[in-house]
Amino acid sequence: MTGLAALWLPILLASVLVFVASSIIHMALPWHRGDYPALPDEDQVRGALRRFAIPPGDYMIPRASSMDEFRTPQFAEKLAQGPVMIVTVLRNGPFSMGRNLTLWFAYCVVVSILAAYVTGRALPEGASYMRVFQLAGAVAFAGYALALWQMWIWYHRALGTTIRATIDGLLYALLTAGALAWLWPR
Repeated sequence: MTGLAALWLPILLASVLVFVASSIIHMALPWHRGDYPALPDEDQVRGALRRFAIPPGDYMIPRASSMDEFRTPQFAEKLAQGPVMIVTVLRNGPFSMGRNLTLWFAYCVVVSILAAYVTGRALPEGASYMRVFQLAGAVAFAGYALALWQMWIWYHRALGTTIRATIDGLLYALLTAGALAWLWPR
């Protein structure tokens, strides 16, 4: 067993590596540019929705108020007429990346701590590079990628977007595993 206190440096390094890699992937490379295409006639759609002043949140259209309503012919007709959507509404105004980047870095730290904790509970100081890499990588992959598939299963997120984000998660897991294995206490 290896204590978390002995792993603070690899945890920090893993978090920074993932943060930098994700910044490069999302800002410098075209990898995710097509994930969210524009709506047809976006200005007209925005104008039509603006008058409702929809508060920030997640919405489903159409939405049944109960399972009984979900089974009615009237609800089936709403589904057939469309549009059928799951929508996230953000706050109006300028988009600030500061909060998002801070939360993302905190998330990277949490995944790194979890990977270090599980690996540290399972392996002693002096464990081989590959053994640390395997276990830490598996835990980090779970933290960065597995929950993405729930969005594809339940909310029909685009398969390509989900696959690209999963590949990102694999890269982040490899960076986390590499940092932990490289700086594992000997």
